Amino acid sequence: MENKAKVYGMKLPTGFQLIGQVGLKDYQCWLEFFASKKNADKIGQTITKRAYARIGLIGNPSDGFHGKTIAMSIANFWAEVNMAESENLILVPHPLNDPTEFGSLVDLHGISRKEGYLGGLRLLQATCKKFYQYCSERGIALARRNFTLKYDTNIPRQVGLAGSSAIVVATLKCLMQFFNLTDKDMAKEIQPQFVLDVEMQELFITAGLQDRVVQVYEGMVYMDFEKRLIDSRGFGQYSNMDMQHLPSFWLAYVGDPSDSGKIHSNVRERWNSGETDVIAAMKKFADLTDQAKSAFELQDWTRLADLMNQNFDLRRQIYGDKALGMTNLRMVDIAREHGSAVKFPGSGGAVIGLCLEPSKMTQLRQALQVEGFVVCDLIPYTGCVDQCEK
Repeated sequence: MENKAKVYGMKLPTGFQLIGQVGLKDYQCWLEFFASKKNADKIGQTITKRAYARIGLIGNPSDGFHGKTIAMSIANFWAEVNMAESENLILVPHPLNDPTEFGSLVDLHGISRKEGYLGGLRLLQATCKKFYQYCSERGIALARRNFTLKYDTNIPRQVGLAGSSAIVVATLKCLMQFFNLTDKDMAKEIQPQFVLDVEMQELFITAGLQDRVVQVYEGMVYMDFEKRLIDSRGFGQYSNMDMQHLPSFWLAYVGDPSDSGKIHSNVRERWNSGETDVIAAMKKFADLTDQAKSAFELQDWTRLADLMNQNFDLRRQIYGDKALGMTNLRMVDIAREHGSAVKFPGSGGAVIGLCLEPSKMTQLRQALQVEGFVVCDLIPYTGCVDQCEK
């Protein structure tokens, strides 16, 4: 004979309410509720994040062709994004990069010629849109909070130092902290692809993964973009390298770039069609990267300088002088006339060099400056301390 006993219970105002007949909507509502409670003590908090400019040390531009590269963050230049909670969601235009008022038609012409027409505001908006889409597709409930987002940057524009992606990376960092997301919600390995998707899918900016990887990982990063890895898991093999004993690199860039655009290169079309020379060149870039990795580990700077020169010569061979541009080639010529190794750190508009004879550096600097180029010594950014984070 079964014994029957009365069971008493009560409905608690907690997550136990989810026991029983509940759906996804109930679950999401409770996640939002608890996320809001967690954020209650953070009202008024200001979040500030930076992402740094980068230089491609070796292997670029093979990152867009399943090659290998080594790139490094530099502390000379950065993009900074500031986020604070507010009643409405507000994106603040930058006074220089997103101007809406001008002193005169002459001012409009001068600013437009130098700064272009596409400022950073579109990058903030596209990142926010893509972030919400990412979270929605994965069932990540976001607290119902609004914010004001603004940015600043001192990265020289249109000279290939990854200024656009720096703004996107810094914005992503702010959004993740604001909504209490961690690398478990968006793995570090896929964050560079997220940034690339913002630029390519939302803004139709042609780019590769290298810049986004080094800006997410920071420091000096070895990257392998082998097709098998990208296709199977969505990201390559990325590893930080030792930066304790680096040689002194220098940077030169065009002081007054125009927004006339770069001459179109057909390398992508040639790659897609299977042209033997292009495919072989990308494999060679990857081989140069592996050799450079060894040179860094052995601190063989003579070898590294030779590899940097080979990298540029191969790029010139494949792309041609017309695509590289006479101004860029002039910077290379001046550097080589003064005995310095030299190559492009990015897509053009700047060069990086390694001068193994410090006594020649003063004359090299003067020669570049006489022709209107800006020159500076590079300050590596290790990524160990982000002093601007609050």
